[in-house]
Amino acid sequence: MKKIAFDNDKYIQMQSERIRERINDFGGKLYLEFGGKLFDDYHASRVLPGFKPDSKLSMLLQIKDQVEIVVAVGSEAIEQNKVRGDLGIPYESEVLRLIDGFRGIGLFVGSVVLTMYQDQAAAKAFAARLKSLNIKVYHHYPIDGYPHDISRIVSDEGYGKNEYIETERELVVVTAPGPGSGKMATCLSQLYHDYRKGIKSGYAKFETFPIWNLPLKHPVNLAYEAATADLDDVNMIDPFHLEAYGKTAVNYNRDVEIFPVLSAIMEKIMGSSPYKSPTDMGVNMAGNCIIDDEAACEASRQEIIRRYYRALIDKRKGVDPDRIDTIIYKLELLMKQAGVTDEDRKVILAARQVAEETGRPAAAIELPDGRIVTGKTTDLMGCCSSALLNALKALGQIADVHLISRSIIEPITRLKTESFGSKNPRIHSDEMLIALSMCAVTDPIAEQALNQLSNLRDCEMHCSVITASVDDQTLRKLGLRTTCEPQYEESKLYHV
Repeated sequence: MKKIAFDNDKYIQMQSERIRERINDFGGKLYLEFGGKLFDDYHASRVLPGFKPDSKLSMLLQIKDQVEIVVAVGSEAIEQNKVRGDLGIPYESEVLRLIDGFRGIGLFVGSVVLTMYQDQAAAKAFAARLKSLNIKVYHHYPIDGYPHDISRIVSDEGYGKNEYIETERELVVVTAPGPGSGKMATCLSQLYHDYRKGIKSGYAKFETFPIWNLPLKHPVNLAYEAATADLDDVNMIDPFHLEAYGKTAVNYNRDVEIFPVLSAIMEKIMGSSPYKSPTDMGVNMAGNCIIDDEAACEASRQEIIRRYYRALIDKRKGVDPDRIDTIIYKLELLMKQAGVTDEDRKVILAARQVAEETGRPAAAIELPDGRIVTGKTTDLMGCCSSALLNALKALGQIADVHLISRSIIEPITRLKTESFGSKNPRIHSDEMLIALSMCAVTDPIAEQALNQLSNLRDCEMHCSVITASVDDQTLRKLGLRTTCEPQYEESKLYHV
């Protein structure tokens, strides 16, 4: 069984207490810049086994009567129809999804702020749509000389021209659909207006990674660099923290680089800066809740390998051609620092072996107990479908029998080729699961296999070719952690 590396209950308790302390430090009002993903932090759950993807929300629910959510979104991102990569939806749709999600669990969403607003047509239309949905909308504007012209920034020509966001609660969580949305600037703009109005308030930052009280080259922190390789983030020792306290703490380059400016802005607003280092600004307690360091290290090494293979796939698909080689090179360096190669991922070796033996695409899945099952390509079934079916058999302790008869599969293949015009008669993983569901109505053994689907979540999987988009979506929904070789099954130009 996979080892648990993280005490999630302890984290929720410690984190909510730390935030309460920071609210009190500033006299009862705190703007908390919330980095990363609130609803579905799957990166954290992968590198810290035991961390639940919704842990941050659970933590906020501990203090929900104090919490108000403000969603910041960049107007330029809306104008450019920027898409959240993991979900494939534009930022404006993600804003609505976030609001629905927060409201659905009882958190209060106060408003949306459009940052860098310059009357962009799409942003203007989105603001109108939000207002029609009875959501308060505010506008923040570009500031000439930002972020270095502090005199202008902290003036009526800077933060002063931004609309003041009316808030009701003690803790204002500023979140966003993605990076570069202006969360920090939103918080500081609010501080400026509060102090002009005689309201005491403060600013803090909540970023899970890098974990400040782990070593710089700890695999968990290296995995964060791998996850942000396309953003050019680099972990580093916080020099300000070391100078102020004589203690080593880990931060990342953007926070370290902006800290002198941020400190000067806060000093001009508040009279003095409450922080001596960028690490001081953070409230993250995750590092105190790791209960099995080696399990976290191993999980993080696997994450680095997965990120590397994702970049190889992006290169094969022509994603970000100007930068992809640099990203791959950085990931290769991170693998060396973590002391891993692709051969440390067991499913890669297993899938390659079957592919070599059969001369056709193959897949392998590592089950929770460490067993490896494989799947080969047949005339009726793709390798992902075969691997999934074999994994369900193994999990259900089912003998190697045919769970889906040819009489069920063949009509599906005819439908695909004769009616839908597909050249590939083999059934994909979603079609296989539908066929298995049909068999489960009358066959208790098929039902037994189908009941094992939830046990596939968080299992590792590798395919010897790039998976079809329909397989990719199915595997993602099942929660499998997949990698693929950066090659297609067929040597053609267009792939689906």
